[in-house]
Amino acid sequence: MKILVVDDEQVSRMKMQKVLSSLYSVIAVENGKKALELAQSMDVDIILLDIRMPGIDGYEVCRQLKQNTRTADIPVIFLTSMGQTLDVTMGFDLGAVDFITKPVSPPILRARVAAQLTLHNQKRILEEKIQERTRELIHTREEVVTMLGVAADFRDNETGLHINRVSRYCRMIASAGGLNEEFTEMIALASPLHDVGKIGIPDQILLKPGKLSVAEFEVIKTHCVIGRDILKSSTWSVLQLAQSIAMTHHEKWNGAGYPRGLRGEEIPIEGRITAIADVFDALSTKRPYKEAWPLEKCIAQINDESGNHFDPNLVQAFNTALPQILRTATELADPAMPPEPP
Repeated sequence: MKILVVDDEQVSRMKMQKVLSSLYSVIAVENGKKALELAQSMDVDIILLDIRMPGIDGYEVCRQLKQNTRTADIPVIFLTSMGQTLDVTMGFDLGAVDFITKPVSPPILRARVAAQLTLHNQKRILEEKIQERTRELIHTREEVVTMLGVAADFRDNETGLHINRVSRYCRMIASAGGLNEEFTEMIALASPLHDVGKIGIPDQILLKPGKLSVAEFEVIKTHCVIGRDILKSSTWSVLQLAQSIAMTHHEKWNGAGYPRGLRGEEIPIEGRITAIADVFDALSTKRPYKEAWPLEKCIAQINDESGNHFDPNLVQAFNTALPQILRTATELADPAMPPEPP
């Protein structure tokens, strides 16, 4: 472990190096400027910092260390000479963990340094465990969302790749539309659940190869409300966003969509983005009731529906992201199905 000693008195620096060097790697400097430069450029485990120094004093060095994200967590032990009047409260408020009086007693110096290094190491291990458990929890949540989306998608898409493509398209359109990174990642996680309500639609309607009757289409339209009801009890922000997407991704910019006939910006932006991604994927892939359209025709259809079905600004974002979208369409294309036996 590395210890940085900062003291303008050479004798004091040499003494502390001698006491600690058998146990640690010790680097000693004579002023605050060098201390700040070293702490920023190398990994330091603890700093022994003299308070009274010419130029930048120890208080100011400590203040700057704690304001820098790279050095904020390094424990600082203040060093002070006998007879000095200390503002102990100020020192601890700045983030110091201890004080040692000079001339230092070797046993006390070693004990205080060892104690603070042990505490710091335990804190670091605890933080790493918390971060690991947090990552595991997030990963588990994401897996559950994905599997629920796949379960719904398998009802009418045997590969499950539809939800992966829609997820990526949504991220790309949101990013091209200038939305922040947090939202683009959230919509990528939430959009695979846009059709989760299809779980409640009977197979004879959902998988019907021909044109639906008016009554059958009314049943299909209920998947938006079913999806909302499946997701509405969650307090997790991703599933709350997914609930909004499930309910609104079939609304249209001109108010002619369903289930509520929302118009323009009454439709949440997540619903407007997913609408473009979902329609583009539906047009460009084979479904039980249709063959895949050529990509040029799909792109033209999205642009023709700007201001009618789709938000014009998001259509522009779709066009900006189009090179990425087309690459994804190729990378995640459904595998060719074997011909049906005669």
